[in-house]
Formats: sequence, C-alpha cells, structure tokens
Amino acid sequence: MIKSIFFDFNGVIIDDEKIQMNAYKEVLKGHGIELTEEWYFDALGMDDRTFVQAMFERAQKKMQPGTLETVLQAKTGLHRTMIEDELPLFPGVLNFIKAASREFSVGLVSMANAEEIGYVFERAGLGPFFSVMVMAGDVSACKPAPDCYRRGLEKLNEKRQSERLLPLLASECLAIEDSPPGIQSAHAVGMHTLGVTNTVSENALREAGAEVVTHSLADWTVDSVKLVFV
Repeated sequence: MIKSIFFDFNGVIIDDEKIQMNAYKEVLKGHGIELTEEWYFDALGMDDRTFVQAMFERAQKKMQPGTLETVLQAKTGLHRTMIEDELPLFPGVLNFIKAASREFSVGLVSMANAEEIGYVFERAGLGPFFSVMVMAGDVSACKPAPDCYRRGLEKLNEKRQSERLLPLLASECLAIEDSPPGIQSAHAVGMHTLGVTNTVSENALREAGAEVVTHSLADWTVDSVKLVFV
C-alpha cells in the first residue's frame, strides 16, 4: 500500500524543460557553446553544476575560474524572467498535489537548485503540502544514482520518527518522474514508479523501468493511486 508520494520538479510539477534548455542555450552561447536539444536531453537528471561542466567538456571548452558560478547565476536569473509573467505549472498538478497531501506524506526529489524551486513554490503556494524536500546540493550523485531518493526516504522517516510514527519502507512509496534517469533512481531504491510523458516518450519511460505511464497527472486522483499501486 502506498503511504508516500515523491514528486520530481522540472517536467512533473512545472512545464519548463524547454524553458530551461532555452535559458541555457542563451547563456552558454556567450561562452562559445551551441547547446543542442540532443545534448540537453542526454543530460536529463543532472543538477545544474554537473550539467554545465558536462556541456563544457562535450564542447571541448576549457572552463575558466569563476565561469561556473557566472553561468549558473545567469541561467537562474534568465529562467526566472522567462516564467515571471505566467507560472507554467502542468494542468491538474496543483489539485493532485493538494489531494495527495491529505492522504499521503508528500515529498520532492529534484536535481533543481533551491532558488528555482523556492521561487516556484512560493508563487504557487506549494510549500505547505510537502513534508520533505531533496534538492541539488543535498546529495553528491545525480539521477540515475539512487542517492537522492534514498535521502528523501531517510528525511521522511526522520520526520516520522520525530512524530512518533513508524518508518516507511521504499516499497510503500511512489515516485512520479518524467525522465528515464529519474525512474531508474527511484527504482533502484525499491520505490514504485509512475512515469509522465511530459518530456520523453512512453517507451523511453517503460524501458527505464516505469511500472505505470500516464500522459497527464490531471487524469489521476488519490483513489487512482490506491487502486493501481496496491
């Protein structure tokens, strides 16, 4: 029986994978790097630091001291500008999160940085619905490594212990992901997985190990989760 749901952020809660890519395209162009869709989507699951380092290596560009921080700050600022007028949350996701938080412990496991997550959570009023969050910097290894989901479960059980509740097993948790590395990360810990085709194809998610694949979280309810993941 599912007792906790962990959400990814980019591509699951907020529809900004293309926005992220375009922000990086503009910033990296100033450093002589032409970011392609192939390069970007090959790097799904990486945090920002790992991504920028990987793009410089792939372009065979030497990174000068201070360049990494400059790129990261510029990209985060541009990303905020791009979503400032209208927050691109996926249809139905806010209602689903609210409903889920009344029935399950809800957590966030994302490789996005705290500043970008914090901005969206504040704008959308998401904070009260999440018990725990794991973000870039909380673990050293990016998805598909299991570290982030393992840490998410640890943080949840630490909170439950403080509330005098029994710890949960990974098999009592559901991870909702939009990318193969995310599915693989959660699967490696032993969590159930629901893939959403917001970013890659159904086949790609199933090949990564997704138990169930959906085209939209707007089609899901708390009862759906209880019925499908028994």
